[in-house]
Amino acid sequence: MEDTGTTKFVGAIDEGTSSARFIIYRAGSDVPICSHQLDVTSFYPKEGWVEQDPIEIYEVVKKCIDVTMEEFQKKGKTLEDLVAVGITNQRESSVVWDRDTGKPLYNAIIWLDNRTSVTVDQLVASIPNNSKNIEYLKPLCGLPLSPYFSALKLRWLRDNVESVRKAMDEGNAMFGTIDSWLIYNLTGGARNGGLHLTDVTNASRTMLMNIETLQWDRHLLDFFGLPNSILPDIVSSSELYGYIKETKIQGVPITADLGDQQAALVGQQCLQRGQAKATYGTGCFLLYNTGPSVVHSTHGLLTTVGYQLGRNATPMYALEGSVAIAGVALKWLRENLGLFGSITQVEPMASMVDNSLDVYFVPAFSGLYAPYWNQEARGIICGLSEDTTSEHVVRATLESICFQVRDILESMKKDCGIPLTKLMVDGGMTVNKLFLQLQSDLVGISVIKSKLPETTALGAALAAYKAVEPSFKIETELSKGVTRKTFTPTINDNERDVRYAKWKMAVERAIGWDAAVPPRSDYFE
Repeated sequence: MEDTGTTKFVGAIDEGTSSARFIIYRAGSDVPICSHQLDVTSFYPKEGWVEQDPIEIYEVVKKCIDVTMEEFQKKGKTLEDLVAVGITNQRESSVVWDRDTGKPLYNAIIWLDNRTSVTVDQLVASIPNNSKNIEYLKPLCGLPLSPYFSALKLRWLRDNVESVRKAMDEGNAMFGTIDSWLIYNLTGGARNGGLHLTDVTNASRTMLMNIETLQWDRHLLDFFGLPNSILPDIVSSSELYGYIKETKIQGVPITADLGDQQAALVGQQCLQRGQAKATYGTGCFLLYNTGPSVVHSTHGLLTTVGYQLGRNATPMYALEGSVAIAGVALKWLRENLGLFGSITQVEPMASMVDNSLDVYFVPAFSGLYAPYWNQEARGIICGLSEDTTSEHVVRATLESICFQVRDILESMKKDCGIPLTKLMVDGGMTVNKLFLQLQSDLVGISVIKSKLPETTALGAALAAYKAVEPSFKIETELSKGVTRKTFTPTINDNERDVRYAKWKMAVERAIGWDAAVPPRSDYFE
């Protein structure tokens, strides 16, 4: 890649569920200069439990930074050329550490973890007037009671880990999502004045921040039985937080912090009300920009902060639909069923058949997220016959992600009243052209792929640059010369709707597999 243009560069730390990386971009552009990526280990102590070692996460991030900087310097650049760093992270994943030592008191509980199902049941049972409404707190925080969110993980840690309970009671515990943990350590940690903060996008995923005031809410803390002393300060998504004191980028300011899906919203330039993006990774996440208005969903979606690009900037909100199982479903086919040896085989394998032969796969490995919010649902494969082959199952798996996206888009249409005409997409799965065509076919709108498969790191870099160059306008300056690939529907409405009706039948069976848990019929009308 020819290295011309500005002499300013911006770094982005992108700490995801399965890996971390550091990318350096030419400032104010989507042009990456160099990067390094490493895997992060996940542990599964019990069924439904997902943990990671916070120390490993930090060490992996540091290694990515140092290797990238070595490459950066080999290109003739210096540390002084790097003007800012932004951070984007897997959301909801929660860490508690000791205020004096800076050491974690337990492994990070990852967003996919489902251990808090019993905690949810206990809290639902405590709701006044015996309403047992999982949306009881939604007017305050925009979120339903679900194992997904950080407050539930924190409550479990308090109830089940003695060292965490003791530290909380003594005012010696610090809590953070992964962004907070990284910023704390990069800015000095316990020994050197590490900063304890998080931005509005990550805070909006904890169930502890008031979605209107953008401050920690006493009523929410009391409901979960958690002390205020553990919480980081809430800041905007783009401003000067502090300076890095570790790694080969010491002295560089950290100037942006966004949860990964909100970073992708910025990276995709969905900065106007009514624009939406989908990111396909371990899970799939759709965000619909609702502008400065807080829209409370009545159809199973989340209300979240989209971004706030400056301390005094107007916060922008979004409706979000979350699909827990997307790319990880393909990993399951490979590792658990042995249907193929490499993810690169998925597209040619699924292309060997013209359709899924009426096979429907609902990958509800840890329950179903939006719009169903049913933690008891379990995965099922329906419609098998003696003619079914592994190719049909692989294709049905791709279609399952597309159908879940349509579930969310249907809810967005009901909440906002305006159907989308195009969907911006990014993430690792978008290298699969068949998948994107299936997505367009099964939702009936244009699907527009970013020229970069990953836009989370880009969003963090753009927000970081805006903090040091306030005149930079992401939505106009970045659009110059951008090329995108568009996929349009190739099937008619009747075929699309018939297949979607069968998908909903399959979901109803996944939710109703245990007769003790009747399906929520309002989603099958």
